[in-house]
Amino acid sequence: MIILSVDIGSTKICAIIAQKGPEGIKILGAGISKSLGIKKGIITNIELASRSIKQAINDAKRVAGTHYNRVIISISGAYTKSIDSYGVVNVPNREIGINEINRVLQMADHNANIPNEYEKLHILPYNFKVDDHSNIDDPLGMNGGRLEVHTHIVTVVKSSLLNLKKAVKAASLEIDNIVLDSYAASISVLNSDEKELGVAVIDLGGSTSNIVIHIGNAIRYNDSLAIGSNNVTNDLSMALHTPILSAEKVKIDYGSLLSQSNDIIELPSIGDERHSNNISLEIINNVIFARVEETLMIIAKSLKESGFQDQLGAGIVLTGGLTKLDGIQELASEIFNNMPVRLSKPSENGIEGMFETLKGPEFSTSVGLLLYGAGGFTPYEMDSNRKLRYKDEIIEPDKNIHPDQREEDSGEVEPLFKDIGSVNTVNDKSVFPSYVDLEDDRDLQNGFKKFWNRITQLF
Repeated sequence: MIILSVDIGSTKICAIIAQKGPEGIKILGAGISKSLGIKKGIITNIELASRSIKQAINDAKRVAGTHYNRVIISISGAYTKSIDSYGVVNVPNREIGINEINRVLQMADHNANIPNEYEKLHILPYNFKVDDHSNIDDPLGMNGGRLEVHTHIVTVVKSSLLNLKKAVKAASLEIDNIVLDSYAASISVLNSDEKELGVAVIDLGGSTSNIVIHIGNAIRYNDSLAIGSNNVTNDLSMALHTPILSAEKVKIDYGSLLSQSNDIIELPSIGDERHSNNISLEIINNVIFARVEETLMIIAKSLKESGFQDQLGAGIVLTGGLTKLDGIQELASEIFNNMPVRLSKPSENGIEGMFETLKGPEFSTSVGLLLYGAGGFTPYEMDSNRKLRYKDEIIEPDKNIHPDQREEDSGEVEPLFKDIGSVNTVNDKSVFPSYVDLEDDRDLQNGFKKFWNRITQLF
């Protein structure tokens, strides 16, 4: 099974090609390009954005030595808005199967009050209830007459989503799935204990800071703020009267939230790079400290407004490029009321051939997209294709079909059932795929009934 993921960020675009097999994921190639036509997570020029995407993809293909065009892409939280919804269905045969879970999520989908200009991206259940028993983690196979669910629904602005799709299509790619960037980052940095205890993941990116909160292994809150490490660079450029590239280099080479050094360095002046200014590192680090402190205070306000701050038993996990700044963990802990704060990079568990470049915290979303494609999503969800997905159940594509040939079909994967007459296809996870479409399932059942009627007529 080939997986191609593309993280479309405001600073960089990262494409990864990998192969998933019985032993895990093996990375075959990766490509990174500078983001053009994208500002603060929003596409501002489709042609430039498409060119950047294509460059990253081509570099990844060149390294991998393979050609594959169905892609899982990230979408910035800047496009999104989230609401909660509720659904309830009766269970006629009193045994909850995958169809009942699908129906109750569709009911929550139907009951959601979504503005016309928005479209649903993820429908993520956070509380199942079977009859009078609430807080059920997994209702599959349980007995009961009534199934209820509370869901967190991530929606996206339709026009922005269309622009993103156009940019991807112009790069000669077919979209397989679309994933919220902060959701993808959380997949790559969190462990199961942190999710169960309650944890906030904060991805400090180039132009945006994205937040996602897990409570009881389910996403309960997400937010995106238009602040990031580029703001630090801009502040340095303005305060020191030096070009943006020089300010970025100073931030990387000398930036610290702890250093008290008074050493002097030379920086070129804006408009006259032959002339340089002598700048104290103390001034540089004071500028950096002021901006990072403000950024973390804005994030702390968002966490407080979420209503879940008191439920973060595992504290805060920071990731993203800005976490490379020396001293950020200590400052964050102070601003977040001495909550536990952990700095995190993408997990390498189950991944073979992780390139050294991809091990940095700025690639958490990129690796998370790969893990999502391999089955690392929440236990249940309706994805961007309005398909039910559930954990650890991935359809393996037909190995006899070359990836290029799959582009020509509709992209739908037909479920392969083993000995359909002798198993319970509704409740048996071992034969039910991760993508479940009720209409496809009805068609299969109707086809089987017609076939059976013909056989009985013969005898």
